[in-house]
Amino acid sequence: MAAAARGSVWEIQPGDVGAAGFGAADAGAFLAALRSAAAAAGPGAAGDAVWAAVAAAGVLRPEHPHALHQLVYYSVYAGWDRAARGPPPYWFPSPTDSRQTNLGRFMEANGPKLLGPAYKDPITSFNLFYKFSVENQEVYWSMVLKQLAVKFQKEPKSILSTSDRSKKGGTWLQGAVLNIAECCLLPCPSLNRTDDSTAIVWRDEGHDDYPVNRMSLKELRSQVITVANALDTMFHKGDPIAIDMPMTCNAVIIYLAIILGGFVVVSIADSFAPQEIGTRMGVSKAKAIFTQDFIIRGGKKVPLYSRVVQGSSSKAVVIPATGDYLGVTLRNGDMSWKDFLCRASGRSSIYSPVYQSVDALTNILFSSGTTGDPKAIPWTQLSPIRCAADTWAHIDVRPQDIFCWPTNLGWVMGPIVLYSCFLNGATLALYHGSPLGRDFCKFVQDAGVTLLGSVPSLVKSWKAGNCVKGLDWTKIRVLGTTGEASDIDDNLWLTSHTSYKPIVECCGGTELASSYIQGSLLQPQSFGAFSGASMSTGFVILDEQGTPYPDDVPCAGEVGLFPLYFGATNWLLNADHDKVYFDGMPIYNGRQLRRHGDIIQRTVGGYYIVQGRADDTMNLGGIKTSSVEIERVCNRADERLLETAAVSIKPAGGGPEHLAILAVLKDRSAQYDVNLLKSKFQKAIQKNLNPLFKVKHSLFLCRGQMIV
Repeated sequence: MAAAARGSVWEIQPGDVGAAGFGAADAGAFLAALRSAAAAAGPGAAGDAVWAAVAAAGVLRPEHPHALHQLVYYSVYAGWDRAARGPPPYWFPSPTDSRQTNLGRFMEANGPKLLGPAYKDPITSFNLFYKFSVENQEVYWSMVLKQLAVKFQKEPKSILSTSDRSKKGGTWLQGAVLNIAECCLLPCPSLNRTDDSTAIVWRDEGHDDYPVNRMSLKELRSQVITVANALDTMFHKGDPIAIDMPMTCNAVIIYLAIILGGFVVVSIADSFAPQEIGTRMGVSKAKAIFTQDFIIRGGKKVPLYSRVVQGSSSKAVVIPATGDYLGVTLRNGDMSWKDFLCRASGRSSIYSPVYQSVDALTNILFSSGTTGDPKAIPWTQLSPIRCAADTWAHIDVRPQDIFCWPTNLGWVMGPIVLYSCFLNGATLALYHGSPLGRDFCKFVQDAGVTLLGSVPSLVKSWKAGNCVKGLDWTKIRVLGTTGEASDIDDNLWLTSHTSYKPIVECCGGTELASSYIQGSLLQPQSFGAFSGASMSTGFVILDEQGTPYPDDVPCAGEVGLFPLYFGATNWLLNADHDKVYFDGMPIYNGRQLRRHGDIIQRTVGGYYIVQGRADDTMNLGGIKTSSVEIERVCNRADERLLETAAVSIKPAGGGPEHLAILAVLKDRSAQYDVNLLKSKFQKAIQKNLNPLFKVKHSLFLCRGQMIV
């Protein structure tokens, strides 16, 4: 911190303001405005009331040095007792603005009818309404479905049926028939979406001074139909078809076309090594794979097609990363993007979507398992509805919003963001390049992004590079974060650049198609903490004997989810679903709880903090992986190794986990350079697993002592 926090906001002196990088001539005026805002909270006001008053007054501005934001925030909360009061909040819902949120409008329209005289307003009655959504899921979901661009060819006979006890999660939308990709592509009067509405805005890296590109809904639909027509000439309905490429406009078009045509998307992250690509192609039995010749990142060309070729013999359709021509020579049997599109020539521009039951398989995603094999997780047409409904309720995705969340279709956030935009009438914002630097941050400004998502490692990169300096991010009204633990100071930096907009923390899983805990715009938000469960989601925290703690008691333990969970999986392609998610879990209120694997803490004040995993899964850069996967690779890094153990370390101040590798040598009397060992581990992981995983620490056992 450039300037140390004072004991309270009243103790800050002009010299402190100057030391924080604020101009000396203006320090007095700033301090007077700060004290005036703090005084509005009233005599002897607690830190949260003071911070609320300071934030509302707009005393701190995005262009002010971060050290000044630190000085004020940490001074305001210098005397805050976390043990007695819980995490300090930094954002507070406004009574006026809360009524304009999706959930607020929904509650104002339906709260009196559903809750009777107990209903007061969206903020006061939020907890009561959340409880109603858990206990009356059929009512809640029947109403929320009407808020989304979901068009059924056959309406569901029921919202939820629990008659089949073999389906622990229940049967949802029984009898419903639709095509969820078609729902993304049609005009929707209730969302003010027309053919002329902007569906996607994007920019290519290296064109950062050019205007952003725009694609209308009509143009998107036309391109999706072209790809679907070409697919029909090559594949049979139901065939799994993989996508291994950055989340570009073409990737989104291919994704929607596969589902529109009645095929199944196989999602593979573009960072995977050849062996990991091959594993996922084999498990899914994918018939082909769409990929790029290269990935453009920070001005560099990173080979992608060559990794696909090493990993799989399946047919590849290859798209040029830049321009119209490929930068690689294709192997026999593979096809260029241009030749693929030519297969649609002469076919009708009107396409008949393949309508299927709501539980039809549309997407195979992967999540790490504790055995080292990735779990093949099926998404049905329920899954997109769930993720769009959750972002509608919690991130407040509205029609005409511009939503940007740099991710990949190989990770669960890719499909979540895609469906969250298209089923809520928002515009999807895509940057074709690295999201780590200023060029991406400038795109956020130029595209007019109103909803911005990230992972903490990404925010750390923006902060370290001072990437937002001179840019205007004040159009952003909601921020989102997921994937790993947040760093409090990084999030202070992030929200300060948007004039202190809320950061919605999200934590869930691929198999849930959503987050089970996250923030809400109807509750105060605290850095690095979740303010509650997702709407309609019930859970308990279990002690070491598997007994649930009372709902209002601060505690820590493994989370047990209520099994009736709209959109969650009820089968796996390559594992026993019941064994993975239910075996050994206790019965609660007559139903067996669903395992998720997180250890969470409920704090004083009712916030939640994820403490880690109950299994050996770790979170590295927002990617969940198993220690077994890493150990399998590291064990082969050097012939002198007997065995290795991969562990993740939580930094003392919070934030993303660090990867450490512990090694045991075959000859414990041997001398070994620990830095060389660390380098070998890093190279092995990058080559065989994922180049995004960074080894922070390496240790080995020598003569019974641990050497760093």
